[in-house]
Amino acid sequence: MPNAVQFELIKTCARTGARAGILHTPHGDIETPIYMPVGTQAVVKAMTAEEMKGLEAQIILSNTYHLHLRPGEDLVEKAGGLHTFMAWDRPILTDSGGFQVFSLADLRKIKEEGVHFRSHLDGSARFIGPEESVAIQQKLGADIAMAFDVCSPYPCDHSTARDAMDRTHRWAERCLKSHTRPDQALFGIVQGAFDKDLRIQSVKTLRDMDFPGYGIGGLSVGEPKALMYEMLDAMQPHYAPDKPRYLMGVGTPDCLLEGVARGIDMFDCVLATRVARNGTLLTRDGRMVIKNKQYEEDFRPIDDTCDCFTCTHHSRAYIRHLFKAGEITGARLATIHNLRTLIRLMQEIRRAILEDALPEYRADFYRRYDMATAFNREEPA
Repeated sequence: MPNAVQFELIKTCARTGARAGILHTPHGDIETPIYMPVGTQAVVKAMTAEEMKGLEAQIILSNTYHLHLRPGEDLVEKAGGLHTFMAWDRPILTDSGGFQVFSLADLRKIKEEGVHFRSHLDGSARFIGPEESVAIQQKLGADIAMAFDVCSPYPCDHSTARDAMDRTHRWAERCLKSHTRPDQALFGIVQGAFDKDLRIQSVKTLRDMDFPGYGIGGLSVGEPKALMYEMLDAMQPHYAPDKPRYLMGVGTPDCLLEGVARGIDMFDCVLATRVARNGTLLTRDGRMVIKNKQYEEDFRPIDDTCDCFTCTHHSRAYIRHLFKAGEITGARLATIHNLRTLIRLMQEIRRAILEDALPEYRADFYRRYDMATAFNREEPA
């Protein structure tokens, strides 16, 4: 039986290994490389589905853990699945819930059968294992589901990293056996913490399982960017060339560009929407904190190169005023801008790959982008 999701490689940059492709899914094609906005609770915060289309978002990610707790996968299934429930007729990816359960720390216990944890909403006892995660995601009905994995903390010792990786591989096999929905693809997740040998071993093990795509998990968990790039460099030669690669939880402009240059096709992160609600804007020049006094009488757009509704209609002074006045429209306008900035960035990167100009684009990016304002890996996303 053919996979529900097929990856078509269009071009590879000979100088970096960056790729441009098309991901064919039951709800439409996705041009890669791609940034996927995060709709944790079946909605990208402050945005409607139509507004997301206006930003040219091709795919949205939703959160298995949160949707399992509220409203529950059975209700979503009764509504006709996640696409119908959230009125989004383009592709959707659901994560496995593994990272969220991992983040519960003292509220969970990881065992071979799965993870016992307490809901952060009401403290009720819950359990999710590989089979349960797959069953939840099949009821949610996204185009792409993710295997249930074990994410190692940063830092961690070799033994902890190996144990988490080995269990992730065993769970991946269980996920494959329990996944039966023909119109949904199941991606595996690479682990191995910050050990190059473990990372390479994990890539090869999952590659042999023949998943239709692969997530790279366990990065963007507090480590320096240079260490993340080192792990991506180590893994790059070992991926299956005809399968998409998804770097999970990464979404700052510089990290998106560096990830693509290391052969990554897909990214997601909540940073764009989360920092927008606090008045932080992403621009070609770097990070802008719009609530700062310097923007009080600044009547220019946030970014004079941006084509979003916010930049084509409003000034920095107006956006600052909305935040200072506590108006929720300020957060919405900032969210629109940040999402469009990352989506447009990926469109430009793809075009550069197709034109054999990615190294030049990369150099131009850093000539303008103020790395002194860039988000550090240690900052929470």
